[in-house]
Amino acid sequence: MPAPTAPTGRATGPQRRSRRRGEPTLTTIAQLADVSTPTVSKVLNGRAGVAAETRARVEALLREHGYRRPELGTPHASVEVVFYGMQSNLAVMIMQGVQQVAGAHRFAVGFTDARRQVSEGRFWARDLLARRPTGVIAVHLGFTSEQHALLAASAIPLVVLDPTGEPPLHAVPSVTSTNWSGGFEAARHLLDLGHRRIGVISGPTERLCAKARLDGARAALEAAGVGLPARWLRHGHWFSFEDGLNHGQELLRQDPAPTAIVCGNDLQALGVYEAARLAGRRIPRDLSVVGFDDIPYTMFCGPPMTSVRQPLVEMGAAAARMVLTLAADKSLAQTRVELATTLVVRDSTAVAYEH
Repeated sequence: MPAPTAPTGRATGPQRRSRRRGEPTLTTIAQLADVSTPTVSKVLNGRAGVAAETRARVEALLREHGYRRPELGTPHASVEVVFYGMQSNLAVMIMQGVQQVAGAHRFAVGFTDARRQVSEGRFWARDLLARRPTGVIAVHLGFTSEQHALLAASAIPLVVLDPTGEPPLHAVPSVTSTNWSGGFEAARHLLDLGHRRIGVISGPTERLCAKARLDGARAALEAAGVGLPARWLRHGHWFSFEDGLNHGQELLRQDPAPTAIVCGNDLQALGVYEAARLAGRRIPRDLSVVGFDDIPYTMFCGPPMTSVRQPLVEMGAAAARMVLTLAADKSLAQTRVELATTLVVRDSTAVAYEH
């Protein structure tokens, strides 16, 4: 994707978009809601001083009538990255990619942990409106139609990185990786090493990426005539070390136990490492393990981990290019960008040794 001709980060004042014939105005929304124009403006800018019932009524009318404010950009240009839980390694790499692009255009980069704000009873989307970023990149986050409409009404473009599910509106651009192919390659690698008793620990399958990784691994196993028996499949509650430890212990207690395990991410794989240690199994002689993401720690654990690398820095950069293109009121060449994963083979996988 070419670099966007985005507005620079200099505080040059807001740009204006031409209002199309028939589009509702701020005054129109205020009249329909039976409130003042400044009240509608407060809702659009996420400011306090509006009763909850009034705010909900105004937001509903903004969505219903497809209102979009004419202003584009802000005097203090910035890109906000919204995470649902700060998974440190992934977050840092994604932020690095966003910074590379946004910084080159003199935009500041900020971040929000939506999970923490939700736990505190705060509506993070309204907080974003109050800060008026030039654009928003949402990571590992499901967006409701209402939240998207509120950002759209305020002329704040949104791009979703690694969406938790299919975006509720087809107009929401997204960036993801080839999760299905990554899962397929992970299982195919183990099959090529002669493994036939292969277990899988997936992430939560309501997450789009977790389901794709599981489906890819299952497809490889079924194509090889091995299949994935239910007794060798576990679903994690989250992509966590505890998932890998608990489910890894369950799998290794079976008779026969898997000789190899494909994990939904690297943290789960590190949990399997610990499960193997507690069970007296040596990696890779007794158990081969494959992770997913290729976070930096995979090179330093013992033994170094075979993992499917997600191009997280490149994904962050792609999302930043998309959001800045939208902020410049230009059309995207693609509304869904999928970047390739790569299997990185290290020392946690070896030729199968049947016990």
